Amino acid sequence: METFFQTHAYLIEQTNAPVRRALMDSIDWNYRMIGIKGPRGVGKTTFLLQYAKENFEPGMRQCLYVNMNSFYFQGRGLVDFADEFYRGGGQVLLVDQAFKLPDWRQELCACYRRFARLRIVYTTSSVETADEQDDELTQISRCYVLHGFSFREFVNLQTGGNLAAYSLDEILHDHERILKAILPKVRPWQYFQDYLHHGYYPFYLESRNFTENLLKAMNMMIEVDILFIKQIELKYLSRIKKLLYLLASDGAASPNVSSLAAAIGTSRATVMNYLKNLEEARLINLVYREGEAFPKKPATVMLHDTNLMYAVYNPSLSEQHIMECFFVNSLWRHHAVHRGKRDGVYRVDGLKDICVCDKRRRMKTDESLYYARYNAEVGRGREIPIWLFGFLY
Repeated sequence: METFFQTHAYLIEQTNAPVRRALMDSIDWNYRMIGIKGPRGVGKTTFLLQYAKENFEPGMRQCLYVNMNSFYFQGRGLVDFADEFYRGGGQVLLVDQAFKLPDWRQELCACYRRFARLRIVYTTSSVETADEQDDELTQISRCYVLHGFSFREFVNLQTGGNLAAYSLDEILHDHERILKAILPKVRPWQYFQDYLHHGYYPFYLESRNFTENLLKAMNMMIEVDILFIKQIELKYLSRIKKLLYLLASDGAASPNVSSLAAAIGTSRATVMNYLKNLEEARLINLVYREGEAFPKKPATVMLHDTNLMYAVYNPSLSEQHIMECFFVNSLWRHHAVHRGKRDGVYRVDGLKDICVCDKRRRMKTDESLYYARYNAEVGRGREIPIWLFGFLY
């Protein structure tokens, strides 16, 4: 136990989170079982440590961070460890990468039942098992999702500012006023290309090669978050990786499932399951027509965020594909995003049709559409600069 407290104190001392994540203030920290889900690389570990740093003195030993990567827990398990921590006056146990522990869901439930005054915060992958929807842990947990940096968070980090988030209705109907509040303080457009390339994942702050780091994370998402959690045999790993590359090469396109199945040597049904797995790992986004959903074929498949597009690198990818990826990734968390009837058009929440297009593209204005214009710093009327959609969270 002493070793874990020493590690905890060291990690707290070394933790530096230059941007305070908005999720920190959205969580009811008094709840006894809290789950933090999210894909690899978005900062779940730093998030836990920042919470501990803000709320507990390490010397008081009320809070303890532990990572289930430790071999110690393979032999002892979590319940006995939590019992010792609890009897020593422990109040909050932070369990990182909980899914690495065998029978982790049952162990967390046992801790919840046995230690009435112990609060547990655990992190896990965004990839879910088949029985995760209605088991005991789901019922006793309050789960939250941590995402990568929004463009707003990235700009605040780069400038030391504190720009606010806005609702979609505010951006659509009041963007000219919003811009008048933002532009005297900072010119976000100047940071937009950097964000598209490397701003979504917090580890860009580390003094290591970002693309190599991201490629490593992408491989771990497939090898651990998909194969391990979904219990897929290792021999199928190359098929899933090849599928991801083929999808990345197509840009924002409607997938030809039969061709993909032939290319990776499997069935159509398996390809559809792999697509769902890749979406849960936050490696791709599946965009459907309105009224449709999995297991139907999606209208469009694109990589989850633009950083992934640059990491895979395909020189044939167009600026239009990149901007559509940014737009969908900015909206999908809090809004229903479906493919519209025309290329580049997305229907949001079943009510608003928004066209992603270049400011330099001349087109007849359609009063039924809003326009998310790229290569634009400001907007007018129903034309909104696309970077402003990065201020939704």
